[in-house]
Amino acid sequence: MPIDFEDCSNQLRRITLTGRLDLAGTAEIDSKFAALSAAAQRRVLVDLTGVTFLASIGIRSLITNAKAQQNRGGRMVLLVGDNAPVARTLEATGIDALIPIFTSFTEAEQAALA
Repeated sequence: MPIDFEDCSNQLRRITLTGRLDLAGTAEIDSKFAALSAAAQRRVLVDLTGVTFLASIGIRSLITNAKAQQNRGGRMVLLVGDNAPVARTLEATGIDALIPIFTSFTEAEQAALA
């Protein structure tokens, strides 16, 4: 499962996940995702527009890293774009109450930096 990142500014890091966030995919990226999320003094925008499947283990990874970011005084937001299956999965599990979810990059970026 590919994972990539871009530092959009001194305060914002965009982490892009692509593929299946199932057991194998999550295991493959989990430690790198945690390290990238833990970047000091950064807000994190996780781009899920290229995720084709989201299992409960992937959701757990998102929650764990969002809580860790929050404990460090940071913030994590999720970008789903027009990825309706992933958006429905996140909303059905109530994750949107814990981690803000956006369809627009601009809105996600603004929320992450707010």
